Amino acid sequence: MKDFKNKVAAITGAASGMGRTLSLELAQRGCHVALSDVDEVGLAETARLASTLGVTVTTARIDVADRDAVFAWADQVAADHGKVNLVFNNAGVALAAFLDTVKPSDFEWIMGINFWGVVWGTQAFLPYLKQSGAGHVINTSSLFGLLASPTQGTYNASKFAVRGFTESLRQELDLANCGVSATCVHPGGIRTNIARAGRIDGNLNEQTGQDAEAARARFDKLLNVTTAESAARQILRAVEHNERRVLVGLDAMVLDLCVRLLGSWYQPVSALLAKKLMRG
Repeated sequence: MKDFKNKVAAITGAASGMGRTLSLELAQRGCHVALSDVDEVGLAETARLASTLGVTVTTARIDVADRDAVFAWADQVAADHGKVNLVFNNAGVALAAFLDTVKPSDFEWIMGINFWGVVWGTQAFLPYLKQSGAGHVINTSSLFGLLASPTQGTYNASKFAVRGFTESLRQELDLANCGVSATCVHPGGIRTNIARAGRIDGNLNEQTGQDAEAARARFDKLLNVTTAESAARQILRAVEHNERRVLVGLDAMVLDLCVRLLGSWYQPVSALLAKKLMRG
């Protein structure tokens, strides 16, 4: 896919952050957009901004963990727009918790959105992407889909799963030669509200002696590296070049290189850094 003009893109998590900037960047390039999120207020604002750019915009309140809702949305997008060329499975949430005490409901919550949302979005839209003759699946993993960190085990599990799913999907699409490709996105620290909107397990605060809001603020500061606008442009460039993987931000590139060089020895280094961070 060399350009996005007159294409149709479905984007989850479009109410804010990378979802919003991807929507607007695509609209600026003449791509029609179908937007979804559970945040209806933010979604409406993204739609308003995109509508000023002269493209067709549709919206839907969708919980990506709900398989039936995602499949129904894919059908509706195809009916409304006549075709679908791209799906950006971008919706994601964060959870800080120790793995031995994490609540099952919280673990299911993060996996439902971060992993199953990607699976359902891919499966629901893939038939329409194939029909278009020129399709692309863009799944958002994370830097934490390349390396693990203490207190981020559930997030790591979801994002490593997205990576494995997408890399296997890309190979299957290559074998099928069906006109559809796939890219796995690994953002580093992006200036979005994911940390502010994430959950922090109460046991984490008790065991570390941290105040939840102070911990949230420190984590949010770590993510304040690359703007969402820059991230969107990097992702779309990767789609244009049909890249299998895109590392978004200098921090993602550097830390990925460290993991490659150190192998499993990155883990004690990561543990020491996390310990320092938890101490404030």
